[in-house]
Amino acid sequence: MLTITDLASRLGDVKEKTTAALQASEADQGASVVLVAVVREFDSKTDKAMRSASDDVSARDSVIELEQAGDSAKAAAEADPQLGDTAREAVLAAHLEICILKTEV
Repeated sequence: MLTITDLASRLGDVKEKTTAALQASEADQGASVVLVAVVREFDSKTDKAMRSASDDVSARDSVIELEQAGDSAKAAAEADPQLGDTAREAVLAAHLEICILKTEV
């Protein structure tokens, strides 16, 4: 189990990935508005998780909520036929990062 300090650091790693995914999605001319909205929500949930990482219970709940947002972003990326490889890979990398973190909490 991660300490609060370690969790905050790991959430920072997730934030880097969600920010990159959002930027890539917004820059992708083929990305649907739905995909961009879902990835934006994933990135927003990362901010919320970072604010909530002050105690074990809320941190675990935040990570679970963040993973659900990541699952939605992954599904949207996989379902968007016009999404470019760069954006798709960025979304999948962000999803993987939160999945790995969840196993550590």
